[in-house]
Amino acid sequence: AIRVDDNDDSNKNSNKMNAPERAASFLLDEDSGEVKITYATDTKVSNAGTFTLNKEDHTMGNLLRMQLLRDPSVRFAGYYHPHPLVHYLDLKIQTTTSNVSPAEVLSSAIEDLSNEADHLITQVSDSIDQWRKENENQF
Repeated sequence: AIRVDDNDDSNKNSNKMNAPERAASFLLDEDSGEVKITYATDTKVSNAGTFTLNKEDHTMGNLLRMQLLRDPSVRFAGYYHPHPLVHYLDLKIQTTTSNVSPAEVLSSAIEDLSNEADHLITQVSDSIDQWRKENENQF
């Protein structure tokens, strides 16, 4: 038989890891003044800017990039996520004219994605309701 002594000091730290808390990857630290998004105008390229999105990863970066590229007023949209343990990404947007700013097309892309998500939720709910009506006698 193997006996484990709970008072043994060698076992006390065995469950601890040298890793950041999981919540640090998706919750903003509002106490330190952390904000979700910041914007910097590009000084070298006209009609361009870089948005830094805190607590985001490839999921949001690719989603926004693909939606932005659907907009005909967007010349370039790309993102950079430096490392899996660094919880931000840089989203660079360039528009075709100075009449439309990068902030406007990003706002429009977010609104379009929100509408698509709402539509998807409605379709799934309707399909589930229809399936339940068609199969209510089988259970």
